[in-house]
Amino acid sequence: MNFLLTVILSILCFSFLLERLLDHLNSSRWQSNRPEFLSDFYSESEYQQAKAYDLERKRFSLFSDSFNLVVMVILLVSGAFGKLDQYLLETFHDPLTVTLLFFGIIALGADLLHLPFTLYNTFVIEARYGFNKITPALFISDRIKGYILGALLGGSLLALFALLYQLMGSDFWIYAWVTFSVVLVLLSMFYTSLILPLFNRLTPLPEGTLRTQIENYCKQISFRISDLMVMDGSKRSSKANAFFSGLGSRKKIVLFDTLISNHSHEELVAVLAHETGHYKLKHTRTSLVLSLLQTGLMFYLFSIFMTRPEASAALGGASPTLELNLLAFMLVYGPVSMLAGLATSYLSRKHEYEADSFAAKTYNGAALISALKKLSTKNLSNPDPHPLNVFFYYSHPTVTQRISAIEKVNRID
Repeated sequence: MNFLLTVILSILCFSFLLERLLDHLNSSRWQSNRPEFLSDFYSESEYQQAKAYDLERKRFSLFSDSFNLVVMVILLVSGAFGKLDQYLLETFHDPLTVTLLFFGIIALGADLLHLPFTLYNTFVIEARYGFNKITPALFISDRIKGYILGALLGGSLLALFALLYQLMGSDFWIYAWVTFSVVLVLLSMFYTSLILPLFNRLTPLPEGTLRTQIENYCKQISFRISDLMVMDGSKRSSKANAFFSGLGSRKKIVLFDTLISNHSHEELVAVLAHETGHYKLKHTRTSLVLSLLQTGLMFYLFSIFMTRPEASAALGGASPTLELNLLAFMLVYGPVSMLAGLATSYLSRKHEYEADSFAAKTYNGAALISALKKLSTKNLSNPDPHPLNVFFYYSHPTVTQRISAIEKVNRID
């Protein structure tokens, strides 16, 4: 084993152990009976159900992640990636074709290998707790659409990256960054219009009291939206959500039908007020700029990494190739990605507090609190996760933290 392979294996093992530690700390926060501070929105039975759901998911994650780690270690130590690359080079000769086939085989193989875990999680665990609504036929349809979309979109981007790598020399990362930044902006603008409808049906929110209340609120805060849509999330899961999508004149707000069916009109407008707060406070723009900067950093670091001949050797390659260097970089980049993720998650939690405050000040903090309580209990969320787990993984503050902050805004008002 060369030094870089040792580093890669160490990163994989450290990541696995860190996740297990955080899972253990999180599980230790559950109490035998519902804590008193949760009594106003979790019944004892709801608390026990949320606890059972969380602990079962943690046990399943331990099993699936252990399997993934063992498979990855075997592939790395045996030099399987290098052998696959060598076979493709001897068979097809063209570097671009080899790169596309290499990552296509790995992506498909990883997906099929993990398919039994996905099926068990969807049709056993999620169904046991009343969340899963997807049928086997729809599951297969989603999978096929995902493969086609991944091949077309992912394959095109990978081919473009490989061509830039071949043609632009050491400065390729600048061209790749600019190109991928344009793609990221276009996806942000058109995802809800072009990609989401491949999997879900989006319909305009019908005329009525709810739409009138939403439109009146948007006029009050001078917020123009091109569309207010309802998504049929109920055909896959009973979990509820809402999200903001698009930029400029193409901004849309999407409400899950499960959200509408479980909440009052005031609660729904409060949730929408939170989402519009992200736009009015320029959170959407800030997040997009940060994503572009992180992408630029990643391409720049790869431009340095690609000159290291031991990168391909670490994966069992006989000679340096783009695909082996890129895969090795993706494995080594983990710690950098984690640090960037910590900063991004911290900023995201800050933005959530600000959007909650915006909704409380411009609409109704009590209605938002009521909506958050319902969302937490309906989704069986962990109401009191360990602070370290929140620090590493949570893009939102905990529900109790958000409610406490909104109550402070209400008292100030």
